[in-house]
Amino acid sequence: MALFTSNLPVAEAHCDGPCGIYDPAAARITAEAARSMTKKMLDTHAPAGDDAARANYANTMARFALIKEEQAEATKHELLILWTDFFKPEHLEANPDLHDTFWNAAKQCSAVKQGLDLEACDALIASCEKIHNIFWGAKGRDVNFYLAG
Repeated sequence: MALFTSNLPVAEAHCDGPCGIYDPAAARITAEAARSMTKKMLDTHAPAGDDAARANYANTMARFALIKEEQAEATKHELLILWTDFFKPEHLEANPDLHDTFWNAAKQCSAVKQGLDLEACDALIASCEKIHNIFWGAKGRDVNFYLAG
C-alpha cells in the first residue's frame, strides 16, 4: 500500500518549514547581475553591417534583456522571502522603516526590469545593502557588505 499518491499537489517554498536559513547575499548577487546586464546592454551598439551582424546584435540584446529581467525578478523573490519569512514584529519595532525599505526595494526591482537605467540598478543595490545591514543587525552580527563585480 502506497503512502503517497501521485495526484497530491506539489508545494514549493523557501521556507515555511521554517528552515531558518536566510541570507540577503542572494538578493545582492542577483541585483549585481541585473546591473551587469544593464551595463552590457548600454555598452553594446548596433552594427552598421550586413543582415547577419544585425541579427547577431538583436540576438545578443535579447539574451541580455532576458537575463536582466530574470535577475531583477530573482532579486525581488529573494527580498520578499526575507521580508515575509524572516523579519518578525520585533524587527519592525527596531526598524520602523522596514516595510518602506522592502516596498521601495521591490519597486526598484521593477524599475530595473522596465528600462536600461544604471541609477535604478545602483538604487537597488543600495537597498540590498540597507537590507543586508538590517538583517545582520537583527542577528547580532557585523557582516561586511561587498560587491562581487
